[in-house]
Amino acid sequence: MPKRTNKNTIQSLPSLEVLSDIVTRQVPIRPHKTALIFEGDSLTYKELDDGSNRIANGLLTWGTKPGDRVGYLGKNSHHYYELLFGVSKAGAVLCPINWRLAIPEIEYILKDFKPRILFVGIEFIDKIAPLLKAVHCIEYIVPMQESELPETHYTEWQQQHSSTPTNIRRKETDDALQMYTSGTTGHPKGAILSNKSILSAYERFRDRPNPNWNVWNDQDVSLIPMPCFHIGGTAWGLTTMAHGATGVVLRNFVPKDVLGYIDEFKISKLFLVPAALQIVVNQDGVNDVDFSQLKFIFYGAAPMPLPLLEKSINTFGCGFAQFYGMTETSGTISALPPEDHDIKGNERMGSVGKALPDIAIKIWDNAGRELPTGEIGEIVTRSTMNMNGYWNLPDATNSTLTDKGWLQTGDMGYLDEDGYLFLKDRKKDMIISGGENVYPAEVENALYAHPKVADAAVIGVPDKKWGEAVKACIVLRPGESLTEAEIIAWTRDKIATFKCPKSVDFLDTLPRNPSGKVLRRLLRAPYQDSV
Repeated sequence: MPKRTNKNTIQSLPSLEVLSDIVTRQVPIRPHKTALIFEGDSLTYKELDDGSNRIANGLLTWGTKPGDRVGYLGKNSHHYYELLFGVSKAGAVLCPINWRLAIPEIEYILKDFKPRILFVGIEFIDKIAPLLKAVHCIEYIVPMQESELPETHYTEWQQQHSSTPTNIRRKETDDALQMYTSGTTGHPKGAILSNKSILSAYERFRDRPNPNWNVWNDQDVSLIPMPCFHIGGTAWGLTTMAHGATGVVLRNFVPKDVLGYIDEFKISKLFLVPAALQIVVNQDGVNDVDFSQLKFIFYGAAPMPLPLLEKSINTFGCGFAQFYGMTETSGTISALPPEDHDIKGNERMGSVGKALPDIAIKIWDNAGRELPTGEIGEIVTRSTMNMNGYWNLPDATNSTLTDKGWLQTGDMGYLDEDGYLFLKDRKKDMIISGGENVYPAEVENALYAHPKVADAAVIGVPDKKWGEAVKACIVLRPGESLTEAEIIAWTRDKIATFKCPKSVDFLDTLPRNPSGKVLRRLLRAPYQDSV
């Protein structure tokens, strides 16, 4: 086995300009190094490069043009990344769809970005028929595995095309990836990420010292268990390959598989949301696993409760680092390093760390004026990582991105005198349940559609397993009756399961201010100390 080094291997590569450079620029250095492992299969960097060339040529054969959107509805696999690079080489933009969504939500997204070509995982073949009846733009379907569909499956289709590189070259500012986020108004929004916004995460440390927690070498093996329809899942895999390391891909998060893979593949780094980490660390047999190769666990999407951190440190014996960011910032903009984590607790552990190099973070008041240290306001950020905008939503784009390049996150917080960022609230009432973002408006739209519901509000309440759980507060129409089970069952036909209420309160009226806005803080108040 080659000697391990602490050199950040990306420094030895030419600058990354477009998304597919992540793989093509590894090939001359380590062509036969394993890039990805998935369920007994694997791809070297050369195989990944050749395979993505075949995809690009196949897409061009179907008339794909620069900037076209290509859809992917499927779970994690090594072929997802192969497809991501192939779409990039064709000059197009991949749009991974959250497979946890309900059919009406998937239908909305497909109608929004209007793909001509859709790649479909085997688990979702049965969803294709109703979607095709409603979405008429799709001309080509590629099942990722053999299925009952008459269309040629992915591997066979891919092998029909040449592995010769295409001559298409896009600019660093061109769209590269489109990911859908939960919507404050009830519909998802397509955040458009450019080549530069994605690749800036790897370029920032090229000419400066790298913090220890962010040092990689090509002997690192990372675990990729988080869904690739989220920026956290996709970016973690790209980070692995940008440094010439090996990524072990999980089809979806299964706690026992996480432990088994850590042991089997000698995982050195992994990324999880705290709710997932809590499930893993409480698994039977966790103390029988060999964690000696594990260097760091990175977590994000929610704070880490101190008891969970203490148990995790004692169990895994590695360093922990917290990431803060969002889809609209292409991922991480601030980090709380391992040295600021203390099982005894400290003030900085209540923060999400400090801004990473080349990223500006400020706190604004409602008029867009910068607030002094310690004062709470909206968190805004400016960097090359910010999105290009929202797909076909100019008003939403203009209300999020200023003409001077600042992105308004919608999160409330403050900066201390040392530059540590503390989150205090979510301006838009977002609920984070098991690492998934849920906006009340999405759930309320489903509730209002019920003929017996007169008024509805949705809040997040503390939950031991998921961090927060969705609670519906319902006012029924006069003379009507409904049960909690009936309300929950109703929403399951319209929105993703993770968005559905876990509990329901039936009220006579909802508390509102003089302008009619629901006072969610009053609805949340009885539950704040329930966990």
